[in-house]
Amino acid sequence: MKITVSTHQLPGYGATLRTAKRMTEQAVRLVHRAVPGRMPDVEVILTNERGMTDLGAAANLAVAGSDDRKVKRRAERWAKEIARTSSARAIPRPDGSALILVNAHKATSPAEFAVILVHELVHAMQFSRKDVPERYQRAVRDGLGIERQSRRDAREHERLMRQEEAEAYGHEYLHKQLGYGAAA
Repeated sequence: MKITVSTHQLPGYGATLRTAKRMTEQAVRLVHRAVPGRMPDVEVILTNERGMTDLGAAANLAVAGSDDRKVKRRAERWAKEIARTSSARAIPRPDGSALILVNAHKATSPAEFAVILVHELVHAMQFSRKDVPERYQRAVRDGLGIERQSRRDAREHERLMRQEEAEAYGHEYLHKQLGYGAAA
């Protein structure tokens, strides 16, 4: 498992990046031990709302396997809406790895970043489970208007998403085991 932490459109965040790298290494080990599944290669990108929009839209287009202009505009609108309301998101990639986008402006303290990171790493572990990447791809293709899901599949996806979200919230306690007190 390969772990990469970087910034996008965040000049002057060197200390934050160093702290994020240390915390990510610790968090990956904790989550890997506590959550069933296999930890995929993970890329964590600290960015701002605009960066979350750009990178999220590009990741969704890669998952959907489309480069149509109308689909690209829909993906940008969808990513913009998600970036406005969330502080982070995890996206499975077609190569089996996971992309975690974190809005550095919403994670204002190391403790808050630790909670967000653990939550999103749990989602990354969930992507390694059977049928999850395929289900996510079907949902993205449906959301972008490429290929419609049946109502039954859409309801099943929503039910499983609620379960996965509850599991991620249930493992947020792991952030207390990270050494963020000494972080800059």
